[in-house]
Amino acid sequence: MKKHIVCFGDSNTHGYCAMNDGRFDENERWTCLLQKNLGEDYLVLEEGLSGRTTCFNDPLFEGLSGLDYIYPCLMSHEPVDLLVIMLGTNDTKERFGASAACIGLGLKRLVQKAVSVTDCWRDKKPQILVVTPQNIGDEYEHSAVRTTMGAGCAEKSRGLGEQYKAVAELTGCHYLDANEVISASPNHIDFMHLTAEGHRQLADALTAKIKEII
Repeated sequence: MKKHIVCFGDSNTHGYCAMNDGRFDENERWTCLLQKNLGEDYLVLEEGLSGRTTCFNDPLFEGLSGLDYIYPCLMSHEPVDLLVIMLGTNDTKERFGASAACIGLGLKRLVQKAVSVTDCWRDKKPQILVVTPQNIGDEYEHSAVRTTMGAGCAEKSRGLGEQYKAVAELTGCHYLDANEVISASPNHIDFMHLTAEGHRQLADALTAKIKEII
């Protein structure tokens, strides 16, 4: 049986492409590249949703709290061998009023919820890889997304690495900081979404990390 890997994230997992306001294709998205790298013994399941947060309900759009969706997501893909969580970029939005520390607590709550879904895990053994997303560039303040993201997002995103690493250690999760494996800068339109090169670099790093885990 193939090893099931659920990739749970936001627009950078869905594959949003700022250059054409569309989506990177199956030859470009990190999830699809990860599948190609890992081969036929693995099944990589894409669960990316633009705007998704760790646990915050967005007053403008419905269904974006990861905490609310993690149970049906995991159960629909059981048996799950590994859950990869890469969230937090949207949590920095000014309308949520959450500091990096609070976003870290949101991640902790999400991880604990995922672990509690005991029936989804192969052999009842939860395996979670927490990924800190690439930092938002300060230049976003001068882009069109500043009007909806609000102020202070870049600074908060830079604080996620420390918080997420601590959460991973506390909850027994595996950990990877995308900022340490992606050398390509975010795109020069909104300064928060991965470029095609960023997707490739993340896929390669995750391939090596996942082979260490399962």
